[in-house]
Order: sequence, then structure tokens, then C-alpha cells
Amino acid sequence: MQPDLTENILELIRRTSTSLPADVEDQLHAAIKKETPGSAAHGALETILKNIELARAQSTPICQDTGTPIFYVYYPSGWSTLKLKSQIRSALAQATQKSYMRPNAVDAVYDKNSGNNLGGDDFPSIHFEEVEGDQLTIELMLKGGGCENVGAQYSLPDNRLGAGRDLGGVRKVVLDAVQRAQGQGCAPGILGVAIGGDRGSSYYKSKEVLFEKIGTRNSDPKLAELEERLTSEANTLGIGPMGFGGQTTVIDTKIAGMHRLPASFFVSVSYICWAYRRRKMTVNGTDVQYD
Repeated sequence: MQPDLTENILELIRRTSTSLPADVEDQLHAAIKKETPGSAAHGALETILKNIELARAQSTPICQDTGTPIFYVYYPSGWSTLKLKSQIRSALAQATQKSYMRPNAVDAVYDKNSGNNLGGDDFPSIHFEEVEGDQLTIELMLKGGGCENVGAQYSLPDNRLGAGRDLGGVRKVVLDAVQRAQGQGCAPGILGVAIGGDRGSSYYKSKEVLFEKIGTRNSDPKLAELEERLTSEANTLGIGPMGFGGQTTVIDTKIAGMHRLPASFFVSVSYICWAYRRRKMTVNGTDVQYD
């Protein structure tokens, strides 16, 4: 019999909203060591790190914008996705009532907030994929509006940037996206990049790749090299934490390669801010684990 995981999903939401993953926090501690004491960049990172500490201790949201909830659910054969969806939506409404989440679901036509983070079938965003085995995995990302606003999609070739249909062209447009974002993306950020696909699938993939831990590299050596190069070069732009200048603009870059139609060559860039809120829970029988 399929268990009721509403309370477990509520805990997943609480942890995601209030406690930054260790790999992200470690990178922010490393970043502050690169900034000059007394500088605006150093001060911004000090405030960020203090905020992370207080949010965890008090179980309050890391950021006032608790973001769009994006769930990826990997479920075993035989599980009901309808039940899982209902449990996720119920847990999210409870999380909003408990103030782990800010009410964020606003009807774009009537400009009315639902008050509980539920909006039709599209909010929250839930993606289901059936997998082999008996383990259920639910991954959650809370993606803030500021960093979502500075995401970008390019169609190559881009004559304005001199970007052709190759990895050199991909490099140019990704760096252009970072340059245009400036401090509006709440740097230091992480880049999710998808090369190929159609407009929709490309953006989808650029967010999906952000679930990977910081420092893990693409198995394709060409893309792994480009990930490292983009992070390094983005940090020479001088944008720095919160746009105040400094050494750390991008913490990491994740790239996914996709197939495409011959007529199209899309590059999608999903930018996520320093409040890189992503967690997962796994269910094996009665055992529930959080990561």
C-alpha cells in the first residue's frame, strides 16, 4: 500500500527553505576569504553567511522570496502519481501556513494571490519520472524570482555577439547572460546551461541540471572543461557578490548537452542565486532519508 508522505514532504520543504546545503555554504565561506576585508563584497558575504546561520537556527526562510517550488519526483512502478501530487500540494499549503514558504502563487490574469502557493495545475511545478527499483526520490528546488528574471535563452548564431553554432558561441552567450544579470541575480550564483533541445525542453533541462552538487563535472570532457572555464571567466567580470564588485560572481556552472533540430540551436541559461535551495528525500519501504 502506498504510504501517505504528506508530513515527510512538509519536512522536505522546511529543510529546503530554511537550511542551505553544506556544499553551497562551504563555497560561500571560501568566497569570503577571497574578498578584501572592509570591502562591500566582503560585507555582503558576511551578511549572507550570518543570515544562513540565523535561518537554520530559527527554522525561518533563508530569503524573503521563498521562490517557485520545483519538484522532480522519481517514482517506482505501481505508485500513483495522482496521490503523490495531492500529497505534495497538501504539504506545500501547510508549509505556507507555517510560514516556511511565502504565498507566491499569483494569478497572472486577475493579479490575485491564492494565499497557499497553489495555482491550478502549474504551481507548484511537479515533474514525474518512473524509475526501476523500489526507491522513491523527491527532489525540491526553491528558485527565487530575482534570479529567475535574469535567466536567458539564445538562438545561435547570434550576430550581435559574434557567437556561432559551436562551443565557442555557447561560451560567448553564457558570459553575456552573466554580464547582463549584474547584481540583479543576487550573486554569487550558479549557472545551469542547456545546449540544444527546443525552447521548452532546453529551459527545462537548464533547471534540472542545477540539482547536481557543486563541483561535480559533466562526464563529457569537452563540457566539463567548458563548465570550469565559464566559472573562471565569469569571475573576471568584476560583478561580485550582490553586484558590489569583487572576486566571486559565479560559484559553479552545470552544463547539459541535448539533441536539436538542424534548424535550431538554442542555449538556455538558468541562473540561481546564492540562496541555492535544493534538497531531496528518499523513501525505501518505511525508511525516509533527507539529503
